Amino acid sequence: MKKKNFGFTLLELLVVISIIGLLVAMGAVAFTTAQKRGRDSKRRGDMKATQSAFEQYYADNGAYSTTCSAMATGYMPGGLPEDPKPSESYTMNCAADAYCICALVEDSGNGNAAAPAALSTICDYSGAPQDYFCVNNLQ
Repeated sequence: MKKKNFGFTLLELLVVISIIGLLVAMGAVAFTTAQKRGRDSKRRGDMKATQSAFEQYYADNGAYSTTCSAMATGYMPGGLPEDPKPSESYTMNCAADAYCICALVEDSGNGNAAAPAALSTICDYSGAPQDYFCVNNLQ
């Protein structure tokens, strides 16, 4: 009589484990990309919300404040927004006649500005790479 084997061979187990490993690796890459896009969307939203608050401040006062935090007081209930990644921060330059707010985006090259510039030029929307998303005064 022949003995029956109820199990998997070593080769079958290695193939299954390899396939599972590949699927997990692809899922991790997709998840990381989705997280980066989510943080970039939040940055863009924060920039637009801050721009709206600063423009409301201008409409009420006839000029911008020289300190960015002063314009946020009363117009942004939670205060100035913070970058969703703790190691990064937003760059803000404010003057009585202009302001520029920039955030470094993680999806390199998909911003609208090359770098946050000095207040004299407000925002640098020329050049490459376009690694920053910036907003500036509308008035």
